[in-house]
Amino acid sequence: MAGLSTLILLLCAAKDVMPSSSHWKPTWPSYRVPVILPRSTLNLDKPQFDAEARLEVVSPCGPECHKSSPLPTYEEVKNYLSYETLYANGSLTETEVGIYILSNSGDGSQGKSRTKRQIYGYDSRFSIFGKAFLLNYPFSTSVKLSTGCTGTLVAEKHVLTAAHCIHDGKSYVKGAQKLRVGFLKPKLKDGSKGANITNSAMPEKMKFQWIRVKRTHVPKGWIKGNANDIGMDYDYALLELKKPHKRKFMKIGVSPPARHLPGGRIHFSGYDNDRPGNLVYRFCDVKDETYDLLYQQCDAQPGASGSGVYVRMWKRQNHKWERKIIGIFSGHQWVDMNGTPQDFNVAVRITPLKYAQICYWIKGNYLDCREG
Repeated sequence: MAGLSTLILLLCAAKDVMPSSSHWKPTWPSYRVPVILPRSTLNLDKPQFDAEARLEVVSPCGPECHKSSPLPTYEEVKNYLSYETLYANGSLTETEVGIYILSNSGDGSQGKSRTKRQIYGYDSRFSIFGKAFLLNYPFSTSVKLSTGCTGTLVAEKHVLTAAHCIHDGKSYVKGAQKLRVGFLKPKLKDGSKGANITNSAMPEKMKFQWIRVKRTHVPKGWIKGNANDIGMDYDYALLELKKPHKRKFMKIGVSPPARHLPGGRIHFSGYDNDRPGNLVYRFCDVKDETYDLLYQQCDAQPGASGSGVYVRMWKRQNHKWERKIIGIFSGHQWVDMNGTPQDFNVAVRITPLKYAQICYWIKGNYLDCREG
């Protein structure tokens, strides 16, 4: 029972409630983020890389199903947040983690036939054209994975994406060992490589410039839980590039409750398969939520999986508006809504625990990960 009590404290990590006033702005809340630290690391056998890349995830467990699921124990959560690390040379390790709470004074597919459609009524997606948009923030943070998914730049050398783009829950996908990340660049008519593209060398179209991935982190919650309904709660992975990308990136943040999102909406951009070579932007309302997932009907197609779901809110400490990634677009899912099949597009929320884990993967120092 002591472990379960600790877990309840972890799940209640928010410490700042949004104010209510006539001049209220949608404001980033403050969170008391727990600490996740590696405890031990084991070498594993090299994976086979024999799985087919999956560009969407399907589960019959909908919002009510998740809300009625029993609360995981402290030991279960530790297991879910332990992780595998895949290196470019094919070696693989498994890291067990510990979860700690610091005080404020501390330092610091079942039976349902379906199509690939994920469009709801009128297609409300926007293809982004022209280097003036594609090469500027926030659209410039969206990148393409060589396995076919989308990712988002979240640090100088790190990309956040969906775990199913790398691992099918049983094995790493083909191409994961030589995984690359593609950045849209202008393709010059004269073939020159100069940085000045404002004069005679006007871009004819965009092309991808690829950077190899140095290592990949995948939570065990995805690997262990893919055989049941907790797997999709952990459908996220972090990629570390072999060299810095030199672009502006978007920080991660703890996902606020849907009722606190500006207009109740989320935004994301991805490389949908039905519009090859195009970056596609969309926004929509959140329809439902659980502690780990956001259910919405943003128009999307396979290929957009792994896109960073973001919102723009007021950062009180810095006195400015700021966009943050609050989730990862997982894909299309049929869910059982009171006995009636209904389809949603689903995003994995960045909870305080997931924030602590991803932030530690990026920074390597828990003191830099105390505020979500």
